[in-house]
Formats: sequence, structure tokens, C-alpha cells
Amino acid sequence: MTLLNPADTLERQNEKLVQITEALMRRVEQKTEQSGVAYAQFERAALLEAEVRQRTLDLERTLDLLHEANAQLGVANRQTETARQTLTDAIETVSEGFALFDPDDKLVLSNSRFCKDLTDIKNALIPGLSFSDYVDLISHSRFLSLPESETSEHWAERRMLRHGDNHVIFNVSLIWDRWLQVSEHRTSQGGTVILQTDVTDIIRLERRERDKLRDHQAEMVSATLEHLNQGVCIFDANERLVFWNQRMSTVLDLPIQDGVIGGTFSRLLDKLSYEVTFSDTFDMGRLRNWAANRSGRRPIAFEIRSGTESILSVFAQELPDKGFVISFTDVTSEREAARALFEMNERLERRVEARTLELGDALAEAERANSSKSRFVAAASHDLLQPLSAAKLFMSSLSETVSDPASLDVIDKAETALGSVEHIIEALLDISRLDAGKAVFDIQPVALNAILTPLRDELSPVAEAKGLSLSIVPSGLTVKSDAGYLRRIIQNLVTNAIRYTDSGKIVVGVRRTALTARVEVWDTGPGIAPEDQRLVFQEFKRGDPARSANDGLGLGLAIVERACKTLDHPLELWSEPGAGSCFSVNLKLADAGSESAAGPVNGEPTANAAGLIIMLVENDEQLGRALLMMIEGWGSDVLWARTAEEALELMREIDLVPDMLLMDQHLGQGMTGLELYNEISLQEGFVPGCIISADRSKALRKECRRHEIDLLTKPIDTMRLARLLEDVSKRTFAILSETT
Repeated sequence: MTLLNPADTLERQNEKLVQITEALMRRVEQKTEQSGVAYAQFERAALLEAEVRQRTLDLERTLDLLHEANAQLGVANRQTETARQTLTDAIETVSEGFALFDPDDKLVLSNSRFCKDLTDIKNALIPGLSFSDYVDLISHSRFLSLPESETSEHWAERRMLRHGDNHVIFNVSLIWDRWLQVSEHRTSQGGTVILQTDVTDIIRLERRERDKLRDHQAEMVSATLEHLNQGVCIFDANERLVFWNQRMSTVLDLPIQDGVIGGTFSRLLDKLSYEVTFSDTFDMGRLRNWAANRSGRRPIAFEIRSGTESILSVFAQELPDKGFVISFTDVTSEREAARALFEMNERLERRVEARTLELGDALAEAERANSSKSRFVAAASHDLLQPLSAAKLFMSSLSETVSDPASLDVIDKAETALGSVEHIIEALLDISRLDAGKAVFDIQPVALNAILTPLRDELSPVAEAKGLSLSIVPSGLTVKSDAGYLRRIIQNLVTNAIRYTDSGKIVVGVRRTALTARVEVWDTGPGIAPEDQRLVFQEFKRGDPARSANDGLGLGLAIVERACKTLDHPLELWSEPGAGSCFSVNLKLADAGSESAAGPVNGEPTANAAGLIIMLVENDEQLGRALLMMIEGWGSDVLWARTAEEALELMREIDLVPDMLLMDQHLGQGMTGLELYNEISLQEGFVPGCIISADRSKALRKECRRHEIDLLTKPIDTMRLARLLEDVSKRTFAILSETT
């Protein structure tokens, strides 16, 4: 605990110490008793006196510091005043008006040029004035020039909004055509500096230059409009004429005085109403309404006729100042040319139509001729196949009964010749069917090995006979195609390679890509020149014309090209003279897991058909007799009927069900082969059967599959017929074994 209050000043503390000391001394002097208490009080008084002396020294030092600080403050005040005066003198020397507002938007100082032109508020610009009050004073000054559409309050509001930006420059319009440029900047402490610059002379100079430029541009526009080959007139927002070029008088056939500047648009229309005729889609009333519209005019275009011959194209458009410009263009020659062109087009269209009809008749005639040719080839080929099949069957039967080597050699050559004729007829039939678009395709999964393996066995001897090496690489791929036509395509390509290769080898292989299998046939033949590579796919065109006609008629590649195109199997050819050739066919791969269709295979005919009873129904005498001799040569008995009725009658007479029915589909009058098979099946139950026909249509194949009956196409494949009889023989033997 202390006797002094630390919060008191040094003078007050010293004063209290003096009072305490005097009080203690009086008490010591008044007491006469010699006691320890009096001595203690004396001792305390001595201590207090020492503390008073120390405090007095501290007070003296503090006063010295205070006097020194006051001296420094005086110097600082003098320096500040000097700086203020210097700043005041400096801003007074500035040619612009200057004002400084502190961070609280209070006016600190300004020079005499600040708002000097606004004398009605000059005296109110004193330090401490708020920025908002300053703006309010400016907005209500009688020297401020505001647009008619703007009030003082609105101007003050916009000014305060600009005050929020860090840097602002704008112009203020004053009365008597004077202008101030106001530049406002933000200081680093958050204050605001405003500079006012008198830009009246600059704006007046710019205005004069702009007027000169406008006059110059007006002269240029006037010269340009006078140079135009169009009549042009310009009206202001009050529909008064402000420009009229010389071409207007010529185009509208109006005197020059009618285009006096200052005339009204209505006056011009009144004069035009007697001189021009409007088109059907436009009239004078619509033009007047368009000009009178002040809410925004859309550009308009129309045509008028001046006098009896001139046609004028009129275009009117609004200008930015709400005026409008109208141009008149003489389009008489263009319209006459268009009319002449239209009449010419009409004549040409009539001629084209007539020519089109003639070409249509010619095309129809050509199509009829082509169709007739195709039907003739198909009919002729079909008629030739009947005796050809009979001849082949006769030769096959004869070869089994003759043992003389010379006779067998003659028979072999005759069979070869008949085979060549058969191939030619089949090629002609295929060409006719493909050209007519009547080829029937059975698209299904086809195992390539089922085609390549039989072709290797069939064509290797032919290649070896010419001294060539034929290599066919097996492939386990399955593709989507027609098995018969695909075999014909590959066979023709390999046969063509063998025919035109004199030495070396032929290689057949399959390359797999992502979604396709490409069958390639390579040879070491003479090659084909680039200019001849398209010709080899034409019918009756051969790579070497000097070769014998026995080498073929040049139909193989034509069939390949047409079949690939119809089956959508891209066909490609690479060849270089002296380096050989490569024909390739791209085939789509079958889906994984698809069951592969059996490809065509060849084999030797079997004679293991002894003891069978075959019902043959064939109306062609030669073919029937040939089949009879061949089947009987294999050890089977044949019941031959010429018609369906005869076959049914024969079965009733002998009361015997044959082991197999072999029937021609087209039996002339009466039932067809399938209808006869249905009739016998109803009476006798299931009987193995086979239809013989030159019809290779998809519909017949479908019907045979539906009735579960085999189909043999003409010319008859004897090896396949032999296999059918062998299958019937095995089935019959199995049934007999079960019954016994």
C-alpha cells in the first residue's frame, strides 16, 4: 500500500509529500515522550523527504524533455505550415482546378481554379465539405448545362456512381458552350484527387474538324451518288428531300425542278402517281404508310413501270436519323433478258422432254431387246442341257460296257468335249441370269475348306498336266456367302490362272483381317498391263487373243465380276507385266458359333446300288433313256414313267412301293414332280425322293427343303446321283436288317 496515487501528476505527488512531511515534523516536535514510536515516525519522515527529492529530480528531467518536445513540435509545426504553404503555392501554379478529399470524403484543400466557372458555388467549397455535398452543389449550379431529358438529381446520382471507380475521366458541359474535363484519381491512403481541365478550345476545334470532315464526306457521298447508274433521293425524319441526284430526273422522267431540296415526300408521290404503275404486290398506299411509320421501318423492295416500256426496281431503307433513302434502278433490259431466257428455257424444256421420251422409248426397246436376249439364252441353254445331260449319261453308260482301249479313248475325248460344251452353256446361263438380275443366292455360313479341298483334288491334275505347281493352303475360316456361286468364283479364278500360266506355280490362300477373309489366287503368268486390267472382266475377252478357242470364250472372269458384285464380295486385281497376277475376293466372316454349310464336294460315282427299285418319272425321251441305262448299269431296276398319271397307274398295277422316286419337276401337262411326290407320300407314306430340274431358283430349293426331298440340277451331276443311290441302298439294307 502506498500513500501516493500513481495516477496523480508529479507536481501533485510532490505537493502531497511536502504536506505529509510537515505533518510528521509537527507531531515529532509536539511529543516529549522518548519512545520508539516517535523515532519511527522521524525515520519515516526522513525516507519521505529522500523520496520527495528523487521525485523532484524526475519532475525536472520530465519538464526538460517536455520543453525539448515542445521545441521540436514548434519546428515541426513551422515545417508543416511551410509545407502546406508550399503545397498551396504548388497547386495554385497548376493550370487545372485541383481538389483533395481525405479517406472520409472530406475536402482538405483546393486551389482557386477549382470550380472557378461555377461562381455560384465557389464560396461553398471550404475544407471539411463532404464529397456528396460537393456533387449536390455542382448538380444544382446554374452554370451546369444538362440535356432536356436529364434532371439535377439524375446527374448527381450518376456522378456518385462514378465516384466508386478508382480512375474516372469524363466531360461536363457548361453554359455558353464551355466544357470541363474532370479527372478523378484514388490516392494510396484512400483519398480522392480531382483535376478540372478547361477543354472548351479542344472540343470546339474537334467540332470544326468534324464539321469539315462531314462536309467533305457529304461531298464525297454526293459525288458517289451522282456517279451511280441509279436514281437516289434521300429524305430526313420529317419526310423532306435533302438529296436528289441527276439520275433521278432521267429514270423517273421528271423535270429537275421537281427535285428541289426541301420538297416533301408526299409531293413527289403525287407527281409519280400520274407517271408510274405499281406492281400487283405493292401500291401507293403501302408506300405512304411505310414512310409515315416512325416506330421502325423494314427495308422494302418492289417494281414499278414508268411509261409503257421502262421497268424500275425500287428499294427503300430507313436511315439512322429516322430519315430514309430510296433508289430507282432501271431493270428493263434485265427483265427483257430474263423473259427471253425464260422463253428459251421453255423451248429447251419442251425439246428435252421430247428427247427424253425418245430416249425412254429407245431405252425401253433396248431393255426389251436385252430381256429377250437373256430369255433366249436362258431358254436355249435350258433346252441344250436336256440332250447334253442325256449324251453325257449315254457316254458314261457306254464306258462301262466297252473294254477296247481305242474305244475308251474315243469315249473319254467325247466326254471331255461334252464337258466343255456343258461349261460353256452353264457360263452363258450364269451370265444371262446375273445380267437379268434373276440369280438366286442362298446366303449362309460356308466353310472355306469345304470348297478349297475339293478344288485342290479336282484342279491339281489339270495343273500337273501343264507342268504347273498348284498349291491350295487350307483354311479353317467360315464366311457368309452362297456356297455354289462361291465355288464357281474360286474355281474360275484358279482355272483362269492355270490357263494363262505357262510355267511356274499357282498359290491359293486366305488372309484374315478384322472382319473379312480375303481369298487370294497368285500366279506366275505373263501379267496384265494396267490399261487391260478392266477389259479382262468383260465377256468374250481373253488375256491372250492368240490362244485357241478351246481355252474358253472368256466368260469365266465376267461371271466372277458379276457374281462378286451381286454378292457384295469386293473383287481386286494386282498385276504387273512379267511378274504375274493376283486376284483376290473379300468375304465377310460368319458369326462365331454359326453352323457351317457343307460346301460342294466331288467324288467318284459308286456302283453299290444293286437290288434297288427306282421309279423314274421323266418326260424327256433321251434323258430318261440315258438315266435308265446308267442306273441299271449300277445294278438297280428302273420303272420308267413319262407322266405323273402313268407313274401312279404303274404303281397300282404292280402293287409295289419303289425304294426311291426320281422325278423331273416339269412333266408337261398335269402334276409337277413335287405334286406327284406329295400324292405318293399320302398314299404310301415316306418314300425317299429326288427332284430333277434345270430350274435353279431359290423358290424351288425352298420347296424341296420343306418337303425334305433332294434336288438335282441339270446337267445332272452323276457323282452326286451315285451318292444318293448309295444312301438309299444303305438305308434299305439297315431296315431289312432290323426286320430280320
